[in-house]
Amino acid sequence: MTPYARRGVHGQTVETLARRVLSGEIPEGATLDLVSLQGELDVSLTALRESLKVLAAKGMVDARQKRGTFVRPRSDWNLLDADVLRWQFAGSAGTGTDLALLRNLGEVRGIIEPAAVRLAAERRTDADLDALEAALTAMGEDEGGAAHAVEADLAFHRALLAATHNELLERMEMVIESGLAHRDEIVHSTLHGEDPVPSHRAVLDAVRDQDPETAERAMRALLDQAVRDLDRVRGSESDGDGAPATTGDTHHGSPAQ
Repeated sequence: MTPYARRGVHGQTVETLARRVLSGEIPEGATLDLVSLQGELDVSLTALRESLKVLAAKGMVDARQKRGTFVRPRSDWNLLDADVLRWQFAGSAGTGTDLALLRNLGEVRGIIEPAAVRLAAERRTDADLDALEAALTAMGEDEGGAAHAVEADLAFHRALLAATHNELLERMEMVIESGLAHRDEIVHSTLHGEDPVPSHRAVLDAVRDQDPETAERAMRALLDQAVRDLDRVRGSESDGDGAPATTGDTHHGSPAQ
C-alpha cells in the first residue's frame, strides 16, 4: 500500500487519531464521539470522517449502524503497513515499546534480507549493480549529515530488494524501510556507530560476483553490526559514559543498517 501523504489539516488529523489509537489513549473497542473529536481537533465533520476512512483502510477502526465508529481489536490492525509502523515509532520513541518494536522488526528483517540477498546474487542485472553502487557511494560521503546517511542506507536496501526481481519481495521495502529509517535516525545522529560502508561493500561485492552463499554471510554480518551500533548508542544514552549496555541476545535485537 502506498504510504499516506502527510499534508495539510487532513494529514494532521489522521496522524493525531492514529497515534491516539496506537498508544491506547483511545482503547480497543472504544466508540468514538465524533462531535467531541470534531470540536477538539477543530475540523469539519466531513474532514474527520475522511480521516477515519484512512484508519479504516488500515484495519484500525470500523463503523456500524447503531454502534457508530469504534476502534477494532489490535489483532485486526495492519501492523505491517508502513504508516502504522511509522506512527508507532513516532509515538514510542525512546521508550521500552520503541525498543521492542525495533527488535520485532529486526527479527523480521533477519528472516527476509539474508534470503533476499541470495536471490539478488543470482538475478542481479547491471542496472541493479549500478543502483547499489550509487547508494554505497552516497553512503560514504560526509556531506549532508544524518539525513543524507539515512537516505543512502535506505536506497541501498531498496535496490537490494529490487535486485531479487520478485515483485512481492520488492513490496517488503515498505516494512523494512520503516524500521531501518528509525534505527538509522538513532544511530546516525550520534558518533557511536561503526563505518557502515565496509559491511555494505561486502554485500555488494558478493552480489556482483553472483555468490549467494557469500552474499548471505555478508548480510548476516551486516545485521550483526547493526545490532552492535544500536546497542552502543542505547548503552551510551543509559550509561552516560559511552559504555555499551548489556542487552542479552544481540542477534535478535534490532534491525539492519
